[in-house]
Amino acid sequence: MQFENTRAFAKTMDARDPLKKYKDEFIFPRVNGKPVIYFTGNSLGLQPKRTRKYVDEVMKDWAELAVEGHFYAQKPWWDYQERFAGPLSRVVGAKPSEVTVMNTLTVNLHLLMVSFYRPTPKRYKILCEAKAFPSDQYMLQSQVKFHGFDPADAIVEVEKREGEHYIRTEDIMAKIEETGDELALVLIGGVNYYTGQVFDMKAITRAGHRTGALVGWDLAHAAGNIKLQLHDWEVDFAAWCSYKYMNSGPGNASGAFVHEKHHDNGDLPRFAGWWGHNKERRFLMEPGFDPVRGADGWQVSNLPVLSLAPYLASIEMFDEAGMDALIRKRNELTAYLEFILEQVDAGTDSKFEIITPRNPEERACQLSVFLHGQGKPLFDYLMKNGVITDWREPNVIRLAPVPFYCSFEDMYEFGQILKEGIN
Repeated sequence: MQFENTRAFAKTMDARDPLKKYKDEFIFPRVNGKPVIYFTGNSLGLQPKRTRKYVDEVMKDWAELAVEGHFYAQKPWWDYQERFAGPLSRVVGAKPSEVTVMNTLTVNLHLLMVSFYRPTPKRYKILCEAKAFPSDQYMLQSQVKFHGFDPADAIVEVEKREGEHYIRTEDIMAKIEETGDELALVLIGGVNYYTGQVFDMKAITRAGHRTGALVGWDLAHAAGNIKLQLHDWEVDFAAWCSYKYMNSGPGNASGAFVHEKHHDNGDLPRFAGWWGHNKERRFLMEPGFDPVRGADGWQVSNLPVLSLAPYLASIEMFDEAGMDALIRKRNELTAYLEFILEQVDAGTDSKFEIITPRNPEERACQLSVFLHGQGKPLFDYLMKNGVITDWREPNVIRLAPVPFYCSFEDMYEFGQILKEGIN
């Protein structure tokens, strides 16, 4: 498509956008009396307007039914999480039995590693990307220490090449092959939080399995953002937060995936809890743990229904729009933002370097921009002028044009504000 850096062109693109109605479904903060241009859905999504209805429904049932709300609420609490199975499975490319919601992201990764990181004296290493999100680094370090291994030896990191900004797929494959029969687990973020790089999950999963390792994915920046086919790729397990692209609210409940090939494996250890027990017999209070078949069998505690309500409001919106439509708009919107950045860059003395892959297959809803010749004052200027973006050291801003609530005119207007901030 031939883009134009004009408001008229941006408005034309918005007018023909089949998802344009969804922008009015979200609540925008205001700066200087105007709704902001919001680029930080990769950290915390905006609040959908319908969220309040879902939360108020739970509050009303709690007030009027108290404990009886578990069984007699409009959406009974004891099986509230089951409403996610269909729509969430369509977002991540799974069977409904393979997904659940519970806990928070790092808690879920720890719990899943109880089942899927089973090191032996020979096969004990974990492969991850260098400079993974800090929570993943801390989790992996603590897991290998718990099993009596030295993180410096047991954690194998794949680095980007000198002078490059993201990791080559062939380097991940080579490291998997090099680690060989010492490799117990591959656990990588599906989308790198810093650069926005999308990893080839299908190829990496296959490579990990060829060596005899299990493969899991942290999908914090992937769920609701990219096309996932977790079942078909035969991913062993995955987990994701719900508060970034999935708009469920700060620190909210996590989603989890366990491939059906593991559902009937009675030898697979797990940390059990009441809510993972056979649903039909749960209230008999029997002493022996009989797990629910499927991912729900990895649940531990009674679900936090007040937290799940905003997530349900959002996931139903995803089901309405469909991931294919969201991805089509995401690709056009991200490409237009890239064009706007290049236009601004060409008209100034500053040099912006996009460190996110240029190939649309290797990126999603994020452009990370290295601000050569600029710094934190430019970020501060953007924030004061109604562009909510994200700063990462040493000199990078991350821009996430989320298709649900960002418009093409937002991209144009951002370019005008950015140009004023430089000049």
